[in-house]
Amino acid sequence: MTPKMIYVKVGELVTLRCRESEQDGTLMLWKKETDQKMHLYSNMSASEQQKLGLVVYQNSLVILSASVNHQGNYSCGPLSNTSSQMFYRLIVCSKESEECNIRKRYDQTCYTNEACILSCPEGEFLPAGVPAITSIGPKWHKENGEPSEPYFPSVELEASGVYICTWSYLYSGGIYNISLTKVLDVQTGELRSNLGIYYPKNGQVFEVELGKKMTIDCKAIIDSCTNGLFWIHGTDFLDSGDYYTDSCNESGVMPQRRTTTLIFKEISQANLSTNFACKLESTESPFIVNIILSKKAQPSYRMVTICTVCIVVLTVVTVVIYVKFKIDVTLFLRDKVGFKLCQSNTSDGKSFDAFLMCYKSYTDGGLSEVDRKCLATTLEDRFGYSLCLYDRDVLPGQAIAEAVLDCIEQSRAVVLVPSFPDPKTGSGVLSAIHASLVEQKTRLIFINTEQTEALRSGSFPEALQLLSKAGKSVTWKGGPPSSCFWKQLRYHLPAPQQAPKMQLLPQGC
Repeated sequence: MTPKMIYVKVGELVTLRCRESEQDGTLMLWKKETDQKMHLYSNMSASEQQKLGLVVYQNSLVILSASVNHQGNYSCGPLSNTSSQMFYRLIVCSKESEECNIRKRYDQTCYTNEACILSCPEGEFLPAGVPAITSIGPKWHKENGEPSEPYFPSVELEASGVYICTWSYLYSGGIYNISLTKVLDVQTGELRSNLGIYYPKNGQVFEVELGKKMTIDCKAIIDSCTNGLFWIHGTDFLDSGDYYTDSCNESGVMPQRRTTTLIFKEISQANLSTNFACKLESTESPFIVNIILSKKAQPSYRMVTICTVCIVVLTVVTVVIYVKFKIDVTLFLRDKVGFKLCQSNTSDGKSFDAFLMCYKSYTDGGLSEVDRKCLATTLEDRFGYSLCLYDRDVLPGQAIAEAVLDCIEQSRAVVLVPSFPDPKTGSGVLSAIHASLVEQKTRLIFINTEQTEALRSGSFPEALQLLSKAGKSVTWKGGPPSSCFWKQLRYHLPAPQQAPKMQLLPQGC
């Protein structure tokens, strides 16, 4: 005979039952067969059984704490008829064994807003009346170890989960346990009250795209696996390849959910003019729902076009405003807000913001001594610039070229000012400092007059022409500090390192 497989976790109590019920107090013979010899447990005394961790009581063999030594083949039968025997194969596995976990796992279904009582399967536990063994269980806890009560007066969906039932027994001063797993599945009460199709609703519209693949689910609650769930095309049942229905769990608790899926490999125009329906065939509650396929409206590009035009217009306006007012915006942020946009770092160790270098103008349009003084005074007193002036900051007796180079190295920018009559520095020094200005990448700003601007090409020395191409030009017009000339000059100059004195100056100096 094929033995019955019994699984037990190591260290736990297990009971082997020879028969479901006794007949006239018949004495059962329990034995275990090994390669070496046969063990007759029924003929052992109580003390011998206790040494082996066994208790034989009527038709049951109790192993108090299973170990690998207990694993093997067992048989039992009445002494009066040894040919009528039952055979068992006891498998002792580790506590982490997936096989044991599956064998000791039981399912239970409850419904929301109803009472639910978790129960341990009675067949796994000791029969009543075993001498000297006292039951002190069971106790329940969740899979994460948190204690739990087995009774839910009104169970909710959140109660679903894995629960462990542990039944303990006291015998001869020791405690022995049996643990089983109960998987609780809490389902909504609709499974009892709403038998039939619950999705889709009758007459529900599904928007589809021609030429696209699409699936539509039909979901129902059934009370028997004999209930059929089908898709209908007009008045005919669809071919089995046009829909798929999930399997019914015949061993599961009823009622249960079931789904059938309508499959469109490619939506055609013909599908839009045909009726589709989902039908639940049931002797007690037949049900049918119709659905409507509607062509999905094409997206309107009008709004997209308007938004695109608005973005383009806004971008163009922003660029135009920036180009037209970038000088005013930059100066405002620098003076009022405190930012220094697009300017060099002021912490560069330089002593001066700019060096005002005068050179001989080759026309009569150079700045006069009064204009040069107005230029320097306005930059220093009105706008706070620290200037290096040859007449003021160069020590007497120092070579001109050397003194000019020192001022350039200590300044963050050089402002070249055409002068008439010829200044002390002269224009010949430009050739001497040209290489230094190019090498140090010094910021250059040219002050032009209308005459010098018109005659610059072809009339200036070569060194002056090269420098003018590397720098920025501002045409001298004088005027109040708020005039266009001063804004352009300040825009090309770095931000001043000190706050302006803000003293009032006469209009036009």
